[in-house]
Amino acid sequence: MLLAVGCQRMMPLDTKPLDSAGMNYTAIKQLVALDISRTELDEVAKARNAGFSDDKCIEIVQLYHGRNLPFNAGDTVAGLLRAGLSQGTILELAKLNAFGVNVDEFQLIRLAGFSDAVVLEVARKDAAGKRVLSGASLSTMKNAGMHESVLLEFVRRGVPDSEAPAIIALHRHGAKDSDLLRRYPAA
Repeated sequence: MLLAVGCQRMMPLDTKPLDSAGMNYTAIKQLVALDISRTELDEVAKARNAGFSDDKCIEIVQLYHGRNLPFNAGDTVAGLLRAGLSQGTILELAKLNAFGVNVDEFQLIRLAGFSDAVVLEVARKDAAGKRVLSGASLSTMKNAGMHESVLLEFVRRGVPDSEAPAIIALHRHGAKDSDLLRRYPAA
């Protein structure tokens, strides 16, 4: 039995999914050198098929391995790419350990037309355990005619989600951006 397990471990990893995803030979060798499992290889192939570059695939696997975790976020990376987030932003989210329940929130924010800067600021606040406006509130505020720069500043200032209705009401009653920002100073 031990012989069978040992022989199975000695079998080379089939890297055809990475090759089929368009990954170059050097990058494949780098991933193999990271001692990725078959499951991780499949996850990397998902990310690569979605358009994540060879270098970013290697970086994200190294990041996960640095935390002693297997890379299991191929679908997450693919979804964030489809939502329009840049590869650099996705890697920053991974560095913040922000892949989890908030991924849908980040996709919503991006799909609502916000920049990567807003997504990253929401992720940073959330990672720090600080209050933050939700994607739904940000979208509603944007639809009410508020500028992204003001909304980004609200996120930076840690304005809680519970304040969104009041901010929208003030905006609809003619409050200027500067008035709103004065009402919610940086903490």
